[in-house]
Amino acid sequence: MGKFKLDDIDHQILDILIDNTRTPFTDIAKKLLISAGTVHVRVKKMEDAGIIKGSSLTLDYNKLGYSFIAYVGIFLEKTHQTKFVLERLSHIPSVTIAHITTGKFNIFCKIRAKNTQHAKEIIFSIDDIDGVSRTETMISLEESFNDKKRLMHSIFNEI
Repeated sequence: MGKFKLDDIDHQILDILIDNTRTPFTDIAKKLLISAGTVHVRVKKMEDAGIIKGSSLTLDYNKLGYSFIAYVGIFLEKTHQTKFVLERLSHIPSVTIAHITTGKFNIFCKIRAKNTQHAKEIIFSIDDIDGVSRTETMISLEESFNDKKRLMHSIFNEI
């Protein structure tokens, strides 16, 4: 499938939605001086093309008591165990992201925990998965930025 062509209106719609996916189409239309129907049609077109995949909700995990973030590099005994280990990781709710990687680790994941004790329990449960030979953990002291817009604008400039 070829690249989907986006114009400036599409860029502006995405720009607004990336800030707040719950922005009503009527509000987007007013801001961009176009009809709500146009916004609806363009968003639907981007969804059909697979550019927009659902929408997400951003939670403040600190307010929910999950302020501890760590990244866990997982070493496997054998690489053919990757699928099995990923399946087991998917059953640990505090493992929020997992990537198959090249380099030092076979799998690299992000965990969210209540505190260091809770994180230790999560890491030990990862260590207990058959096929995991060992893990290496890095504690996040602070998320300095999480900016999807910069990449999006960079992509727009390339198109």
